[in-house]
Amino acid sequence: MINIRLTGSKEQLFNGDIRQQIDSWIAKYPAEQKQSAVIPSLHILQDVNNGWLSKLAMKAVAEYLDMPAINVYEVGTFYSMFELNPVGKNKINVCTNISCQLNGSESIVVQLKQRLGIGLGETTNDGKITLKEVECLGACCGAPMMQVNHDYHEHLTFDKVDQILDGIK
Repeated sequence: MINIRLTGSKEQLFNGDIRQQIDSWIAKYPAEQKQSAVIPSLHILQDVNNGWLSKLAMKAVAEYLDMPAINVYEVGTFYSMFELNPVGKNKINVCTNISCQLNGSESIVVQLKQRLGIGLGETTNDGKITLKEVECLGACCGAPMMQVNHDYHEHLTFDKVDQILDGIK
């Protein structure tokens, strides 16, 4: 869990490791544009906070980057890569956009729902897997495809999906 304090100086918002990671991203931009590090900062906090962002975490990022909290909330709520509620240990994103749909993603979704015993947007009872539908993951030539955590899996078949699920810890 992250160590956030919303009072005091910006240096107290996060533990040293988190500050160092965010600062390394801030350093990649001109000093007057440190807000450009908002997306990687949110990724860092999401990774250390069991895969999701609380409003408290987003407010802390806003304070650290000297930007309005609403701007951070807009980023956090716009992108499907950010979770605003607790998720499972592993996250499966299934693309259901046109290329994937034309190549069978609907049947892949049915298989995943049956195999996992959950619907889209739900998490297994053991907290192991959250299943999400996403609009596009940018791998149309590999349709149908899904993302498991940070790994892309393309040209899905029923057998391939079963092998992937069997490998999730």
